[in-house]
Amino acid sequence: MTEKEVIQKNIEEFSRLQKYMILTEDKKSKAYLEMKDRYIELKIILTSFGISLVELDKIKE
Repeated sequence: MTEKEVIQKNIEEFSRLQKYMILTEDKKSKAYLEMKDRYIELKIILTSFGISLVELDKIKE
C-alpha cells in the first residue's frame, strides 16, 4: 500500500467514524468511548502525515 493510499484510507475512516460519533446519543456509552479512542488515534496518524484537520474535524474534541 502506498503512502497516498494509507492517507486516503485513514481520512475515509476518520470521516466515517465522526459520522457515527455524531449519531450516537449516549456520549458515555462504551461504544462511544471506543470510537473516541479511535478518533484520537486517527487524529494523531493524520497529523503525523501533515494533514490539516481544520476542515475534516467535525467533532473538535
